[in-house]
Amino acid sequence: MQKIIIVGAGKGGTAILDIFKQIANVAAVIDINPKAPGIIAAENAGINTGTDWRKYMADDLDIVIEVTGEEKVFRELRDARGKNTVLIPGSVAYLLATLLEEKEGLINTLRKVTYEHDLIFNSSGDGMVVINTEGIITLFNRSAEKIIGTTRDHAEGKHVSDIIPSSKLPRVLNTRKSESNQELVLPNGSKIITTRIPIIDENDQLIGAFSVFKDITDVVSLAEEITNLKEIQTMLQAIINSSDEAISVVDEEGRGILINPAYTRITGLKEEQVIGQPATADISEGESMHMKVLKTRRPVRGTAMRVGPNKKEVVVNVAPIIVDGILKGSVGVIHDMSEIQNLNRELIRARQIIRTLEAKYSFEDIIGQSEEMMIPIEQAKLGAKTPATVLLRGESGTGKELFAHAIHNASDRKFNKFIRVNCAAISESLIESELFGYEEGAFSGAKRGGKRGFFEEANNGSIFLDEIGELPANTQAKLLRVLQEREIIRVGGTKPVPINVRVIAATNMNLEKGIANGGFREDLYYRLNRMPIHIPPLKRRKEDIPLLCERLIRKINQDYGRNVEGVSEKAIKKLMDYDWPGNVRELENVLGRAIIFLNYNETIIGFDHLPDLQSSQPKERQHQSGVMVKTETLTVQMEKFESKVISDTLKHVNGNKTLAAKTLGVSVRNLYYKLEKYGIEANGMQ
Repeated sequence: MQKIIIVGAGKGGTAILDIFKQIANVAAVIDINPKAPGIIAAENAGINTGTDWRKYMADDLDIVIEVTGEEKVFRELRDARGKNTVLIPGSVAYLLATLLEEKEGLINTLRKVTYEHDLIFNSSGDGMVVINTEGIITLFNRSAEKIIGTTRDHAEGKHVSDIIPSSKLPRVLNTRKSESNQELVLPNGSKIITTRIPIIDENDQLIGAFSVFKDITDVVSLAEEITNLKEIQTMLQAIINSSDEAISVVDEEGRGILINPAYTRITGLKEEQVIGQPATADISEGESMHMKVLKTRRPVRGTAMRVGPNKKEVVVNVAPIIVDGILKGSVGVIHDMSEIQNLNRELIRARQIIRTLEAKYSFEDIIGQSEEMMIPIEQAKLGAKTPATVLLRGESGTGKELFAHAIHNASDRKFNKFIRVNCAAISESLIESELFGYEEGAFSGAKRGGKRGFFEEANNGSIFLDEIGELPANTQAKLLRVLQEREIIRVGGTKPVPINVRVIAATNMNLEKGIANGGFREDLYYRLNRMPIHIPPLKRRKEDIPLLCERLIRKINQDYGRNVEGVSEKAIKKLMDYDWPGNVRELENVLGRAIIFLNYNETIIGFDHLPDLQSSQPKERQHQSGVMVKTETLTVQMEKFESKVISDTLKHVNGNKTLAAKTLGVSVRNLYYKLEKYGIEANGMQ
């Protein structure tokens, strides 16, 4: 390798360095500027550098390339060089190097083109053989090796008749005519279909012949398979078309490929509206089960939705089509639910008529594993085994009616009627006659023969009096008599009617305050409050929120025909950071709203799907005087004050509850309820 030095390390010298460092031994790069780009490039490449070219002049130096462009430097180099050293101006060196580089580029391009041609030639599934004008094989691809049964190395360079004795390629050399789709028997007994083509250059000179061929065995096998597939397809088509259930099939991309006549009859969609269209083309309400199955590779059963322009109500079962472990599509069976829906509507109407005669829920339907929830559940289970009157207390939306259902279903009265009465929903003028019934002619518009009231309807069963605190005073007096005497007197009647009814009452009101202001009878309170059960608000049992979400989402899915699977961890944290003044009813409202606005391809409720939940913690506001004060509801402030008064009194009497009740002017039973409600211990410490 020739030894050279480069004098001048500017832009030109750097370019020459890049070229010559690959093809020569660059001994040094010289420039009066030690920071020149060529100097830095040479140092990075491990090449000697300097500012004086004289130090590097030697007899063994082959070439000096001058790139400074200064005539004086060129003359000095010419005079100082050895007799065997060639001095080349930079422009000449650059031209030579460029030519060498172009040569390398052309060689690389040729190699690339040759490689690509060989790749294409050998990747074909057809056998290919090329011969020259003497009949010598010059190209022999991999498929030809497989079909003919000999290697490329053995075949190339030999006459085609030596490798394929029956070959007709030499005949093409003589006739210069193409021969298409000719049958030929190979020495190994295989039959092939071959096409032979003469190779003629641009000067109309024959330079060889080319043959492309395919093993006819594959074609015959394929034809047999196609015949079998057509028979199977005809049978399947007959089976599918005879089905009264609508059937649709989509490919792996979710585009329709097959439907039957029942599908058109049920959905109202024709083939041209479905075949080749996305799987969502037939859906009017709900998400595509085909797309869900293609995504999960798992079957889906019993999903309700609406399809077609008439929004036909259907239930669909969809299963994936997997062949040799590869997903090929999915098949769906659509059941027309019109008749079943009509029967279901009649059933719903019937249930609406008898809904007051049965309890729907049991203790298994009460969701909660927190200590705050387990206490009232255990109390309710104990109460269910006795005939005692139960008073359910708690905020609106905590599940008081759910407890009432469960108590009835766990009692020995579960096979008898369960009557629900919302005392706040019946007008004051009608409440008495609705509860106790009336005799014929008791008032204008009274039915002939009179009417039985709710208590008579519930005889030997249970009656649930919701919002008991809303009863008017005169009705409270009659209810007290029912509880004491176990008999009722109809409106307008004089004869008592004995009854055997278990009373379950519920209220979200503070009955003690009602007694204090004269709105609720104290004697009735003591009758109702025989077994009080306080159901905690959701803010006191937030650890139950994940379980509640799971159950509520399942219920909402059935109501809305959705397939939401759950709530993300981030969304759960957002739910648990909120105090839920509306309790479980508000939680169901929030989840239902999130699911409504959820896209049909989304299955998880995320943080952004939930509305803004403002904490119910007291917030500071600025009074007009400029003083910061906390804003709380009057009820919250009164309860806090009541709790503080009870605590202070207990401390004052050293935890004596009887003395504390006497001091506060309340009954001992009432005091115990308040201690439980506010979580006050015997020593008065909360």
